[in-house]
Amino acid sequence: MLTARRQQGISLVEAMVALVIGGVMLAMALPSFSAWITGTRIRATAEGLLAGLQYAKSEATTRNMQIRFQLTTSLDANCQRSTASGNWVVDLVDPADDSVEGRCNEPASDTAAPGILQLRAASETGGGVAVRADADQVVFNGLGRQAPTAAGANVNTVTYDFTPTAANGSCVAAGGKVTCLRIVVSPAGQVRMCNPAAASGDPQAC
Repeated sequence: MLTARRQQGISLVEAMVALVIGGVMLAMALPSFSAWITGTRIRATAEGLLAGLQYAKSEATTRNMQIRFQLTTSLDANCQRSTASGNWVVDLVDPADDSVEGRCNEPASDTAAPGILQLRAASETGGGVAVRADADQVVFNGLGRQAPTAAGANVNTVTYDFTPTAANGSCVAAGGKVTCLRIVVSPAGQVRMCNPAAASGDPQAC
C-alpha cells in the first residue's frame, strides 16, 4: 500500500535567508535605480527646454521678427529673469516693452504686451534637476540666428547645463552615476543637446 507523500512548506530559516538575500539585492540595485530616475528627469527637463528654444527659433523665421527665449524664476506676477531656473517663456521682442518680468502670469498673446507665445513650468518634469545657463535669454532673428540682447552687445555661444541637485547624486563627469546633459546655442542659431561626459569623437559629445 502506497502512502501519500507528506507535503512540506519552507522552514522559517529558509524564509529568513530568502528575505536577507532579497534585501541585499534591493540595496545593491537602489542606487542605480535612483540614478536612473534622476537621469530620466534631467532628460525630460532638457528636452522640454530644447523644444522651447527650437520653437522660438521657428517662430522667428516664420514671422521674420525677433523672438526671445528666457528663463524665469517663476511663472507668476513676481517672475524675474534667471540663469538658474527650469521655468521658461517665449515671447515677442518689443523694443518699447522689453521684458515679461513681473507679468509671466498674463495670458499668452501675440498681439498684446508682453507678447507671450509659450511658457513651461519646471515642475512639469519633476524635481531634483538644477539648470545653469550662461545667459538668462536668447534672441533669434528672422534668419534663425542669434541676435544681440541689447544695443552694442556681443552675440556669444550660450550653454544650458542640466545636473542633479545636491541631494540627488552627481554627474558621471564628477564620478557619479547620473548622465548629465547640456544644450548649446551657437551664434549662428544652431541648437543641439549633448553629453558633456562623452569622449571626443562621440556623436553625443559637446
